[in-house]
Amino acid sequence: MFEGYIRVAAATPTIKVADCDYNAKQILALIKKADQEQVRLLCLPELCITGYTCGDLFLQDSLINAAKKALQWLVDESKDYNVLAIVGLPLPHNGKLYNVAAVLCKGTLLGFVPKSHIPNYSEFYELRHFAPAPNHFDCRENTAIPFAKNILFCCKEFPDFKLAVEICEDLWTPAPPSIDHAIAGATVIVNLSASSERMGKADYRRSLIAGQSARLVCGYIYANAGYGESTTDIVFSGHNIICENGDTLQEAPPFGDGWAVTEIDISALIHNRRKVNTYFAKNNDESYTKVFFSLDTSCPELSRFIDHFPFIPFDKKGIPLNKMDDEYDNKMYVRFEEILNIQAAGLAKRLEHTNCQSIVLGVSGGLDSTLALLAAVRACKMIEKPTSDILAVTMPCFGTTERTRNNAHRLCEAFEIPCKEIDITQSVIQHLHDIGHPEDKRDIVFENAQARIRTLVLMNLANQTNGLVLGTGNLSELALGWATYNGDHMSMYGINAGIPKTLVRNLVGYVWFKHTDDNKALSDVLLDITDTPISPELLPPQNGKITQHTEDIIGPYELHDFFIYHVMCRGRSPKTIFHLACIAFKEKHYGGRKDTEGNYHKGEIYTPDVILKWLNVFYQRFFSQQFKRSCLPDGPKIVSISLSPRGDWRMPSDAVCSAWLDELNGLQNAEN
Repeated sequence: MFEGYIRVAAATPTIKVADCDYNAKQILALIKKADQEQVRLLCLPELCITGYTCGDLFLQDSLINAAKKALQWLVDESKDYNVLAIVGLPLPHNGKLYNVAAVLCKGTLLGFVPKSHIPNYSEFYELRHFAPAPNHFDCRENTAIPFAKNILFCCKEFPDFKLAVEICEDLWTPAPPSIDHAIAGATVIVNLSASSERMGKADYRRSLIAGQSARLVCGYIYANAGYGESTTDIVFSGHNIICENGDTLQEAPPFGDGWAVTEIDISALIHNRRKVNTYFAKNNDESYTKVFFSLDTSCPELSRFIDHFPFIPFDKKGIPLNKMDDEYDNKMYVRFEEILNIQAAGLAKRLEHTNCQSIVLGVSGGLDSTLALLAAVRACKMIEKPTSDILAVTMPCFGTTERTRNNAHRLCEAFEIPCKEIDITQSVIQHLHDIGHPEDKRDIVFENAQARIRTLVLMNLANQTNGLVLGTGNLSELALGWATYNGDHMSMYGINAGIPKTLVRNLVGYVWFKHTDDNKALSDVLLDITDTPISPELLPPQNGKITQHTEDIIGPYELHDFFIYHVMCRGRSPKTIFHLACIAFKEKHYGGRKDTEGNYHKGEIYTPDVILKWLNVFYQRFFSQQFKRSCLPDGPKIVSISLSPRGDWRMPSDAVCSAWLDELNGLQNAEN
């Protein structure tokens, strides 16, 4: 059971113009289909009971009465289906005719929402037939059924699920009704539409709907008229779209089957609204009528794609990267260029402001320091600073392997940057001797002494050269506290602090791929760096190979980045994160980086017990290591979140995680 989600659909029935009985049967068939597929909310097009293209027939009593009769039949026939359905029809009220959406649920007619903005131009001349929605609340003649534009339909079983309605042209206006709906608390907006098709309009429609869902932090369901409408002058395509907070979740493309179904994550919408309250600060729900309904909103499974690499610009519908074309690769590479430019611009400004002569950087031959060096080179080009001002330093010690040591030198050579080597082994031995620590005791003191000596060297070199120490730690390490306090934890500018580890690898892989033809020396070393096991290299190697593997100790970064995203960006509970991870990592996935033959690397399959193990580790480390994040150096925000204490994440260092771990223990007991 997936809490916080609701399955929704936008559907286009095949109709016959002015044949209300036929159209009602087609609509009921879609309601039945929705119920069978466990869809809880179904949106249908504007005036679908009659057809949108009836013209002056809308003024005929015969059509109006047939539409009312068809609606009542639909209400009666839908009583056994667990679906909240919204259908369109013409409806007379107080001597005027309105284009309305009727909201019905399990045999009950909940209310009518009239269209607010009536178009009056050549293609859509509705003002000839329909009046705009009145500003006041009313009830349908001789009934207690609400008739108003400002209605919130509220689910008793799922209080955060609040529905509001606008109709077609309403969305195209400068101030759509959905703005007020969202401010009043609506989390899902449905739009019953009859938008004709013409060249290029589908793209505009997509951007308009996605943009509105982003501005309002809502789910937006758009159902469009399609086959069966009159084609006298215009054609309708059944282009249906479902968006959530700027993302297009599902789409029935123009001239397709007219059926789009997915799940909207209402809990994530609520979380984001809590964080971004600029236009939700005004509370105008007093002007709204709340209509309550009862509906089983349970979502036993998800049909929407769960991205295993949420921080990497992959296709959100789950198309494997090995099946992507060059056009998509180019779009992804544009995103990578943006990231590198953000890093470089941040560093360039800091260099100019501090008037630093040099950039002091520890280069280990690993991913993080490589990305920092790439950003430093780009920053120098931005401000026309010679790259010879970059002071790259490699500091081998007990755990350094020849592979990483050589890669550090090769990387600097490829950029024609001198690499200064300072062997810190004797300094560390002397320090351990000074504090009375046995040299052969391979504990945290042994490891952290190396990290702190390295930072000491870099800081003093910066003083010598009027320089700035560039930090290399990434966002994932900061979340897990995988850094030595006042060691690699500290710098004068944390260039990678806003980049998760999975994205670090992909960025380095992108630069490798970019230079495969024009700089073979750089390309070759970058390829080897991306394939080197992730390690702090603080323990001695065996047979020249790395023995200390970070992901064996703290867990796979691809899992932790998944956890970070869903904790910080979506505000999810441990239980929900666990279930989502089980879906995302149940099959091999593509890691987003190509090998020498252009094939994408495959990721791993993680069983539920492995996911649960590392999720426990994540929460324990995330809470216990906050003290390191409370005093972070400056660094640019890159993705949608930041762990800076001055930015997105402000957490007490003494917070207790028992509530989160208790929930995970409940899952553990259920698994057993």
